[in-house]
Parts: sequence; structure tokens; C-alpha cells
Amino acid sequence: MRIAVLPGDGIGPEIVGEAQRVLSALREEGLPLSFTTAPMGGAGYDAAGDPLPAATLALAESCDAILMGAVGGPQYDTLPRAMRPEQGLLRIRKHLGLFANLRPALLYPELASASSLRPEVVSGLDILIVRELTGDIYFGQPRGRRRNAGGAEEGFDTMHYSVPEVERIARVGFEAARKRGRRLTSVDKANVLDTSILWRETVTRLGAAYPDVALSHMYVDNAAMQLVRNPKQFDVIVTGNMFGDILSDEASMLAGSIGMLPSASLDAKQKGLYEPIHGSAPDIAGLDKANPLATILSVAMMFRYSFSRADVADRIERAVRRCLQQGLRTGDIAQPGEKVVGTKAMGDAVISALRSA
Repeated sequence: MRIAVLPGDGIGPEIVGEAQRVLSALREEGLPLSFTTAPMGGAGYDAAGDPLPAATLALAESCDAILMGAVGGPQYDTLPRAMRPEQGLLRIRKHLGLFANLRPALLYPELASASSLRPEVVSGLDILIVRELTGDIYFGQPRGRRRNAGGAEEGFDTMHYSVPEVERIARVGFEAARKRGRRLTSVDKANVLDTSILWRETVTRLGAAYPDVALSHMYVDNAAMQLVRNPKQFDVIVTGNMFGDILSDEASMLAGSIGMLPSASLDAKQKGLYEPIHGSAPDIAGLDKANPLATILSVAMMFRYSFSRADVADRIERAVRRCLQQGLRTGDIAQPGEKVVGTKAMGDAVISALRSA
């Protein structure tokens, strides 16, 4: 099991370091794991003048899975757009064909008081957001900046989806729903966007092949409201790139903290890039304050999806749950009176729980 490790920027090296320690503990048990580290994002620009250096991309291509931290930082904000750290992330997703982004929003009972909503509203929350990742307005052409006929400067981006792109992500959503509560909500903006009209027509047509899955449609603004009004009505949500980006961050706060949400970005053959959904948090970088649990849970997703080792994934998830049951909290999920631990101490606790399982 060959893993490319791309720590990235800010807190990235810290949280990936703890996840890699979990992998090392599993390797000590006999799992055939190997890791190779490479720079990406701002670190890639610093090392090679490119947020996705050619050597890093070659490594990602050659490995079975990719573990990534986070990219970005204020020191890179003045770079040309093509050299910004985030462009490296977009490029690796597109180049590797990582079109299906799975973002589970699961509320651990121990964190009910850390949610932004009342415990009775969110207790039992278990949503899977399936986000299309290589199309939409983030990649559509034409895009750029220009002066209009009146001489004013303007920016423009193009929202674009084809039927095959919608079909393949919708299939991921339907198949995921079949393994869960058999309910799929497709989120769009079909009342005003032609792209969304195509999306809704395509998902509806494909739904005929999944009579065992209850399909519903919802406008994105209503979906955003419903996530805070009645989040437990959702089972699986499938949506486009931009809407999924926003809704999954909103859902993270229902689960207590964005530091708790892992993600998997998969190609058609289940090769994946695994990362927490949060950013690089440069304000706490190097302070041993970052929550490593989303990254460690991303490793669990790696074993579940790319390596087909659900047994290992379950062990990692149980270890995380045990740490929470023991009352261990990083600052982002701690409530008054709860024990706050640092990044490394939380990693230590997960490894201890893993070994005692």
C-alpha cells in the first residue's frame, strides 16, 4: 500500500504527522505500508516555484493513495493566481480525475454540546455529502477579467456541467444511499440556472434505475436553511462543486467542529486523495493546538475506499471514538470544564486506543 504524503502548509505538517504516526503503528503490526513525502501548495511553490511540482504529481500518480494536509497562507496571497497554493489542489484533483468527493458529517454523541445547534436537533446526525469535484464554476471556461463596453473592470467565471459528468457523480450518490438509509437529496438551483436544470433532469432520469432509493430535489438556498433547521432529514446529499464546497463546511459545524470532518476524493477506480476539509489555519500553526482527528479519520476512509480494508477503518474510527469517550478534547471541540489536549497528545491517545483495541 503505497501512500504519497503531501503535508502542505500551516498546520498541515502537524496534523499529517499525527496521521502518519497512526499509519506507522499499523505498519508495525504487519500491514504493508510505505510512505513518501513531497511538497505541495505553498510548500511546493517555496521548493520548486510551483504549487504542484512535477515530481510531486509524478509521485501521486505512482502511489495507491494520497494523504494530504492543507494548503495556503497569507504569505502567498500576492502571488499570481496560477501560483497560489489552492491552484495546486485544483490541478491535482483534475489531473488524477478525482471527481467524487465524499464528506461525511457524523456527530459523535460525546460532541453534541459542541455543535452549533441544540443537542436535541443534531443528536444522531449522520449525513454523507457527495460533491462533484472536477467540474462546475471552479473549472469552467471561459474565465478571467476584462473591461466591459463602459470601461469598467469585471471578472467572469463559467458554470458548466455535461450530462456524463452529472451521471457519474449521481451514480456515486445513489450507490452510497443504497448502503445507508436509501434516501438521496439532489441539491441544485434549477429555478434560475440552466446548468442546474440539466443537473436535475439528468439525476431524475438516472433515478429510474434506482427504484429502491427515494430521490428528492432541493434548491441550494433551502438546503442551507434545512441543514440548520432539521439536519436529520438528510441521508445522502449529492450536489455540484461549488454548492458542495459551501454546504459541507456548514455541515461541519453541526458535527461540532470543522476539525472533525474527513474527506475522500475518488477516481473511477477508487484511487483517492484523503484530507481533512479544513484549511491551513496559519494562526495556530506550530502551536500544538490543531485538531488531528479529521486527518486521522481521513486515513480510516483511505482504508475503507482505496485499500478495501473496512476492518482497519473500523479500528481507527473506534480508536477516535474511545478518545472522545475518555473526555479528550482539542481546543476547537472543548466545552468549559473539559480537558484540552494538544495535537501530539491527541495523536498519542489515538495510537494508544488503537493498540489496545
